[in-house]
Amino acid sequence: MEPSINLRHAIEQRRAVRAFQPTLIPPVIFSEILRLGMRSPSGFNLQPWRFIILRSLDSKEKLKACAFNQPQVTQAPAVLICCSDRRVVEPEYIESVIQLGREQGAINDSYADYIRTAIANTFEKHPSFESIETWTNRQAMLAVAHIMIVAQAYGVDSCPMEGFVASEVKAAFNIPEEVDVCCLLALGYATQPFKKYGGRFSVEQVCYGESYGEVWEDESLI
Repeated sequence: MEPSINLRHAIEQRRAVRAFQPTLIPPVIFSEILRLGMRSPSGFNLQPWRFIILRSLDSKEKLKACAFNQPQVTQAPAVLICCSDRRVVEPEYIESVIQLGREQGAINDSYADYIRTAIANTFEKHPSFESIETWTNRQAMLAVAHIMIVAQAYGVDSCPMEGFVASEVKAAFNIPEEVDVCCLLALGYATQPFKKYGGRFSVEQVCYGESYGEVWEDESLI
């Protein structure tokens, strides 16, 4: 079950699709998109991403009402409600991650002790984030990005969406208080034509050398 598009082309061809065909995504491809997408990295391997997969029209209509009636919600054959779970810092969950690592031969007793201490210190002092929601959302969005690229490699288009009322989505789909909605992700096959590529700033405009604002030079051009 190999992708039909190589990585470079998948990245270059990906667009945020606004209209979808009714064609269903083959189950074997959809399952592989999810499996590979969730090979995304996460801090301490806590994997705080959670996805509610909507396929029925009733569910998508319910979501559409929470998402300013955007048509791609019901057009796409599958829509993911992409969430992050703040409960991943609870001791019982941390132990489940450690056990997973033990089963893979990746964690021994000393490393398990280190992980417990490091996680406790990180979330007590949180030097690089203001709230646990910020941290879990970061991790979840890494997984969303992976899913979009993997999907494109299999010829499946996507549309990440921030246009929704989070409180309404949580109420409509029984999402716990400790779980946050990061984005919606519509998946399917785009109708033609695609919208034009909007361009990206050059590497030199957004990358700096050694210090913010310092000119970075591509050594391959020197």
